[in-house]
Amino acid sequence: MNHPVSSREKYAQPTRRPAVVTGASSGIGAATALALAAAGHPVALGARRTEKCEEVAAAVREAGGEAVVHPLDLTDGDSVEAFAKGVTGDLGDVEVVVSNAGAVAPGTIYEVDPERFSREIDLNLTGAQRLVRAFVPGMVERQRGDFVFVSSDVAVRARPFMSSYAAGKWGLEGMAHALQMELEGTGVRASIVRPGPTWSEMGTDWDVDEAAHVLNQWVRFGLARHPHFMKPTAVADAITTVVNVPRGVHLNLVEVSPEAPLEDR
Repeated sequence: MNHPVSSREKYAQPTRRPAVVTGASSGIGAATALALAAAGHPVALGARRTEKCEEVAAAVREAGGEAVVHPLDLTDGDSVEAFAKGVTGDLGDVEVVVSNAGAVAPGTIYEVDPERFSREIDLNLTGAQRLVRAFVPGMVERQRGDFVFVSSDVAVRARPFMSSYAAGKWGLEGMAHALQMELEGTGVRASIVRPGPTWSEMGTDWDVDEAAHVLNQWVRFGLARHPHFMKPTAVADAITTVVNVPRGVHLNLVEVSPEAPLEDR
């Protein structure tokens, strides 16, 4: 009697799964690099602030993990290609890519300079496509791999005064959904992790008064129902779960939101 082939037998998974994390100098990216390393992945950290990445990599090595750092500017195609070549040379074939880099600055849509708007879209959306083009063809050839897009809840609930960021994340999720269909049957999984409000360096360079105005407008439109924010580690744990579920399972979309505080009843 023939027994059905299990998912684990059908989709062979290597024991060594090198992982790339972009935007790894702080926040969700740094936390993700640490979480993946703790789960046994050799990690390659990419960002423009390589000195910050080196601090994260040192923490990985101190804990017994393997980490390398290469400069990365996702708005520069040559930089992306050099990064992909460098990390592959250091760690071997990349099995996991976490596309996390992004930027946001406040502004009213009709007042934001179009060049700034375009730069932010380039980083948040086109930069992710450059990363896909650099790593996914090799994954398809090997018939395995995980590519995770770190999105934001602005992709489904736009927030005022974050026009380019909202537009970029809406576009990012559209691209990710199309990629999921294009990759079906290849052995490569494309997933979206969609965080809600999270403490990170993003927004810390905003003018204090401008930031307060933006937050007040979020409350006005019901976009900040409670004051709790998540730690970056919460999102990092979700990403680690997504890439380490057994083969034969695909976590297409995972939303991660801060839990509301307990209420007196």
